Amino acid sequence: MEEEVPEPEAGPEAEAGQAADKSGKGVVAAFGQSLKTLRVRAGMEREEFGKRLGYSASTIASFEQGRRIPPPRAIDRSDEVLGAGGLLKVWKDQLEEAQYPAFFQGMAQLEKRAIELLAYDTLVVKGLLQTEEYLRAVLSNRRPLLDTEVIEQRVTARLARQAIFDRRPTPMLSFVMCESVLRRRIGGKGVLRGQLEHLLLIGQRRNVEIQIMPFDCEDNSGVDGPFTVVTRDDGKRFAYAEAQGTGTLEADPKRVILAAARYGTIRSQALSPRESLAFIEKLLGDL
Repeated sequence: MEEEVPEPEAGPEAEAGQAADKSGKGVVAAFGQSLKTLRVRAGMEREEFGKRLGYSASTIASFEQGRRIPPPRAIDRSDEVLGAGGLLKVWKDQLEEAQYPAFFQGMAQLEKRAIELLAYDTLVVKGLLQTEEYLRAVLSNRRPLLDTEVIEQRVTARLARQAIFDRRPTPMLSFVMCESVLRRRIGGKGVLRGQLEHLLLIGQRRNVEIQIMPFDCEDNSGVDGPFTVVTRDDGKRFAYAEAQGTGTLEADPKRVILAAARYGTIRSQALSPRESLAFIEKLLGDL
């Protein structure tokens, strides 16, 4: 009889910071049970199943016990190996949504349909622009501490969102960030160096504009904090703001228009894209 791998004790993480919200946890648990049922029915041990998927037996256990969400390719491969006939593939959309914190799920869906995204940031590099090393450093700095599996899940989810840069038709992407974001050595000098180099590469894309708001800029209309404005493929606009583990998605046209106008002012006050890339190069040289 196959021994169950015990679940780790829950960490002191806040409710909003769990692997998924309450409904999402139910989806993950239901998928895990379905996966286990099909594996057992196929007469396959976890170790054998894991080898065919490229995972350890313990990772398969975490999938089955709802402690970790498998990536889309693992779901597709599981369906094939177990001869599920598509029964596992139908969970993909729900599992993708469940991998985000509850407050971010709406924004994640908007990003997938965005034709324009405008983002102003004051604390850390925008998630869409983060390297994996920088992202891990940001998540590791969260308090209360995030569980290891939650960190891995969020790393996978956030990196998957960066497919927006290569999507066709190409969305227009604009990012303005305060100089403090680029000077904050989250993860150490090496991590920051890699992040700055990544910004220089991304900033050279034709559909991307990166601008810096320097310390010595006397005018800054972004004093109310970071926010994002997204235009969906049907032309509808939304504004999103996040702080202290909560997020607000605004759909009221008047409020969204004001947010977009505010962003336009911020963009005009910041360094130009060309000046900003030169600014980043100088910071990189000073590290």
